[in-house]
Amino acid sequence: MEDVWQFIPYPWLIVGGLVSISVTGMYLVKRFVLVQLQSIKRSEGRHVTSILLNSLSKPLSIFILVLNIYLLQYLLLKHELIADQYNKQVDITAQIGIIIALLVFAERFCNQLVVSYADSSDVLRNSQSIIRGTSKLLIISIGSLVILGTLGISITPIVASLGITSLAVALALQPTLENFFSGVQLVIDKPIRVGDFVELDSGEQGFVEKIGWRSTWIKMLPNNIVVMPNSILSQSKVINYYYPEKELSVPVDVGVHYDSDLEHVERVTLEVAKEILHSHKWGISDYDTFVVFHTFDSSSINFTVMLRAEEYFNRFFIKSAFIKALHARYRQEGIVIPYPIRAINTEQEKAEPSKRNTAPP
Repeated sequence: MEDVWQFIPYPWLIVGGLVSISVTGMYLVKRFVLVQLQSIKRSEGRHVTSILLNSLSKPLSIFILVLNIYLLQYLLLKHELIADQYNKQVDITAQIGIIIALLVFAERFCNQLVVSYADSSDVLRNSQSIIRGTSKLLIISIGSLVILGTLGISITPIVASLGITSLAVALALQPTLENFFSGVQLVIDKPIRVGDFVELDSGEQGFVEKIGWRSTWIKMLPNNIVVMPNSILSQSKVINYYYPEKELSVPVDVGVHYDSDLEHVERVTLEVAKEILHSHKWGISDYDTFVVFHTFDSSSINFTVMLRAEEYFNRFFIKSAFIKALHARYRQEGIVIPYPIRAINTEQEKAEPSKRNTAPP
C-alpha cells in the first residue's frame, strides 16, 4: 500500500478527500441519530434526557472535528507526509478541542435546563438571567484554567494571585457587584416577579420582563422598556399590583342630585354593578359589590361604587363598561347626575329689619 502512495501525484489531496468524506459521514450519522432520539423523547416534554439530546449537537460537531484531526495525523504520519515532531502540537490541539466540546455541552445543558424548568418554578423564572450568566462565567473560568494547564502553563500562581486580584476587581467593579447582589436579593426576597405589573416611585407602570444580573427590565403599556439598575430598584418604593393576588378592587365615584331618593339610587346602582360583574369577561361575578355615600358636595351627593376586576390592566375596561351602563340606567330611572351648580339662597341669608339697628340713637 505504501508503494501505491509513492506513485500518487497529489497525496495531500487524497488525504484531504478521505478526511472530508469522514467528516461528512460522521456529521450525517450524528444528525440522523440525534433526530431519531429526539423524536422518541419528544412526547416527554421537559424530560432531562430531551434536554441532554438538545445540548449534544454542537459538542458532537466539535468532537467529530477532533477525531478527524487524529485521523489526519495518522494518515500523514503513516505515509510520511509530515514529521513526527508535530505529534505533540496535534495532541494538544485535540485535547483543547475536547475541553471546548465539554465546556460547550455544560453551558448549553445548564442553559436549557434553566429555561425548560423556568415555567414550573418561580425562583427559576425570576432568576434565570442571573443563573444563566453566573453558570456561563463559572464554566468559562474553569475551562480557561484547564486549557492553560493543558498548554503547560502553571495555574498555581494564577490561583494564588486571585485573592489580591479579586479585591482589586471588587473595588473597580463595585457598582456592577452592587447591582448583581441587589438582583440576587430581588430574586430571593421576591418583592417583584417576572410577569408582575408594577408601578415605580417615579410613576412608570409596566410588566416585569426580566430580572437580570445588572438591571431589571419593565415593559410599559405604550410598548416601551424601562431599564432600572437593580441597586436603585431594591431601594425604591414599588407597588406590585399582582401581589398577593391579581384581583383588585375598582372604585368608581358617582354623584347624584340632592333631590334624588338615595335608597332608590343605591338599589339601581347595585343592580347595574352586579350585572356588569356577571356579564363582563374580566369581572369577578361572585364579588359582593357595595355602595358607600360619603360627601355632600357643592352640587351633588357623592358616593363610591366598588367593583372587582381580574387584574390591574382590566380595571379600565370594567370601569368604562359600568359608567356607560349606569348612565343609561339612570336616564331610564329618572335619576339626575347634576352639572356643577351654584345656587344663591336670598331667603336664607336675608336679615330681619328689626334686628339690624338695635343700638340707641
